[in-house]
Amino acid sequence: MDLLQAILIAIVEGLTEYLPVSSTAHMIFTSSFFGIQEDDFVKLFQVAIQFGAILAVVVLYWKKFFDFKKINFYIKLAFAVIPALILGKLFDDKIDAVLGNPIPIAVVLILGGIILLFIDSRFNNPTIAREEDITLKKAVSIGVWQCLAMMPGTSRSAASIIGGMQQGLTRETAAEFSFFLAVPTMFAVTTYSLFLKTYETSQLKGYELLTQSSDNLKLFLIGNVVAFVVAIIAIKFFIGIIKKYGFKPWGYYRIIAGVLLLAYFSLNK
Repeated sequence: MDLLQAILIAIVEGLTEYLPVSSTAHMIFTSSFFGIQEDDFVKLFQVAIQFGAILAVVVLYWKKFFDFKKINFYIKLAFAVIPALILGKLFDDKIDAVLGNPIPIAVVLILGGIILLFIDSRFNNPTIAREEDITLKKAVSIGVWQCLAMMPGTSRSAASIIGGMQQGLTRETAAEFSFFLAVPTMFAVTTYSLFLKTYETSQLKGYELLTQSSDNLKLFLIGNVVAFVVAIIAIKFFIGIIKKYGFKPWGYYRIIAGVLLLAYFSLNK
């Protein structure tokens, strides 16, 4: 993977991580379309640049993340992330196996799009418009919903936002809580990928892959910076869209993208 390819993947990650469209599906398509060989470093890179996206949320909502007087905020996030940590560890190998087959990912992208078309009308009587009013029980329930995103193509953002709306949150509040929940979730995934996971082909840890060459480390740093900048833009754009139009535009987008991906990968088997 060269510098331009790394920047392209980072742009895709930053654009799609917080949108309900599946960053995984988009990165797989980008890698395939541009002929990026999916070795252990590329697999690590696609996960590790989430760190830049994490920082985007922390910067945009810094008053929330650094208000240490509101301990309940941290407690809710800590408990809400537990289901994903447990199931993520249990199903890590199975998730990797699915990542190697883009056809089911494209199908899930389409099915998720169909669901998004009806979300606004299904949950049209919200009762919670502030994060402070989300109970610990509701936060954990949203965390359980987030686990649906372990099926690549689902979208972590979509799963947690739908979970939030099912728990009575407004569209905007559900989206923002999804952003907040992404921080500990993706931090844990990135940490695991860098320091605990041994990659199958090379039998190296993530940090060993990074330090294997100066080029790898450079791509990692540049990728995170690009993902950070793009994610800030994407988050602001997303909030504006759901306030005005709801989730239907994203549903149509997922269906169109899924059909195109399905056609592309079916013809290029």
